[in-house]
Parts: sequence; structure tokens; C-alpha cells
Amino acid sequence: MNKLLTIAKNTFIETLRQPIYSIIIAAALLLILISPSLAMYTMSDDNKLLREIGLSTLFLSSLFIAIFSASGAVAKELENKTIMTVLSKPVQRPIFIVAKFLGVAAAVVLAHYICTIALLMAIRHGVLETVNDTHDWTVMGSAAVCLVSVVLLSAFFNYAYGWRFLSTAMVMTGVFATLTIVFLSFIDRNWQFNPHDNGFNAVDIYGSVLLLLAAIIIVALAVAFSARFNIVVTLSACSGIFLLGLISDSVFGRLAQTHFWAKAGRYLVPNLQIFWISDAIYESSEVPLKYIVITASYALCYTAAVLAFAIALFQRRQVG
Repeated sequence: MNKLLTIAKNTFIETLRQPIYSIIIAAALLLILISPSLAMYTMSDDNKLLREIGLSTLFLSSLFIAIFSASGAVAKELENKTIMTVLSKPVQRPIFIVAKFLGVAAAVVLAHYICTIALLMAIRHGVLETVNDTHDWTVMGSAAVCLVSVVLLSAFFNYAYGWRFLSTAMVMTGVFATLTIVFLSFIDRNWQFNPHDNGFNAVDIYGSVLLLLAAIIIVALAVAFSARFNIVVTLSACSGIFLLGLISDSVFGRLAQTHFWAKAGRYLVPNLQIFWISDAIYESSEVPLKYIVITASYALCYTAAVLAFAIALFQRRQVG
């Protein structure tokens, strides 16, 4: 267990230090920030479009982080020959694969968590549909305080202790984002204590949880491919599976009864459509907890199967 946690911790820190990690999060936060302005021209219910744009941004950002971070988790160790030092400790190969998965998954969870809080704040602010609508200065002020605090503290720790600015900023963002969302849960737009009118919807939280499960599946697939192939092949394979997973029912579902290849593809390719609940948003319907449990069970079983396959691939991989 000590070896597992040590490798997972190092993988988590290495993922946070990758420039692509911070760039994707910054781009996602920027798009979520301007999404209320992008959603105000629908001629219908702008806030529903705001929620769908936000969930789409959350989905793509988490999947891109999962693909880019996990694709090099094992492949870079093989290319740099550092894996020989790790395995000579000795560290069992199954522990190495599982630890790499846990480290990247933790980084994806952190990024997804930060973007989810930003999305909830954007939904709380809402779209200014008429000239009489006003800005939610509680949200805007809290976001400004969070951003300034993160920048100042990250710069201080970088100057005083030599901590890397980007990785420190990501962790500090998660901490201050938590404090911000807790504050907004009790304070309304008039700066009054009113937890019953905080503007948050359980459907949005459920949608975020489902999208995180989809990202975890992609992390497992990327780790499995990187255990045997280089980064380019891993990126290509994960991108292809991601696209197929979005149209799984259309490609495999309608042909599964008559064609063996469609039936096999339906079971082998993850069905990412089940993690997307835009229909529930547009129809203003509830998402039952039973659906969350069933979908989480599917994601858990698929992830476990992919990790078992990754361990089998890595068992006979030459690392010398």
C-alpha cells in the first residue's frame, strides 16, 4: 500500500505540473465565464442553453485532461527508462499500473471539481434575458476574491518556499473554490442569509457526477493503451473510442441484433451517451438516484475490466 500511494502521489504531482493541464482548465474556466453572454440569444429559455453549454465544456475539458494526462503516464516512463528504477525496488507491475491510474484520476477529479464549481456559479448568476435583470454581485464578488487569493498565495509560496506556481495554484483553486461555493450556498444575491434560495440545482450536480464517471473510464483506457503503445497511438486510440462512445447507440445499437461486429462493439466500446443528461435539462425532469447508481456501477465495472486488461498487457512488456 505504501508503494501504491507513493507512485500515485508522484503521478498526481507530475500531472499538475504539466502545462497542458493548466491550459485546459484555464480555457474551460474562461468559456464558462463567458457562457452567460453566449446563451442570451436563443429566443427561448436561455438558462437551459447556459446549462448545456456549461456541461458540454465540463465534459470536453475533463476528457481532454484525461486523455492528455493519462496517455503519457506509462509511455513516458518507458521512453525515459525511469520505469526500470521503479520496478527494481521491487514494485509489482499491477501495483504500478493501478497507482498510475489513481494518480491521473485524482488530477482529473481535481480539475473536474474546479470546473464544476465554476459552472454552478455561472448557472447561479444566470443569463441577463431582459434589461431589468441585474448581475449577481454576490457571485461576481466571491469569484473575484477567490481568484485574487489564489494568485497572491501561489505567488507567495513560489517566492518563499520555491513551490511551482501552476501546481500550487491548482490546489489552492480547489481549496478556495470550496470555500466560495459553501459561502454562496448560504448567501443569496442580496447578500442575505438565505440557504433556501441559493440558485443551485441537484440536476446540475448529478450531470457533473455522471460526466466525471465518463472521464474516469477514459483515464483507464488511456493507461491501458500507454502500457503497450507510445503517446501518439494512445492519443489516437482514446480519441477514436471517445467519438465512438458518443454515437454508440447509433453505430452499434441498431445493428446489434443482426451483426456480430455490432454486438461486439456495443459491449467493448464504452457507451458515453448514458453519461449525458441534456434531455433531462431541456424537459426540466428529475434524474432519479437509481439512474446514478446504475450508471456508476457500469462505469466501475468497465473501469475495473480495462485496468485488468492493462495489467495483462503490461505483465509481458519488455522495459529494459
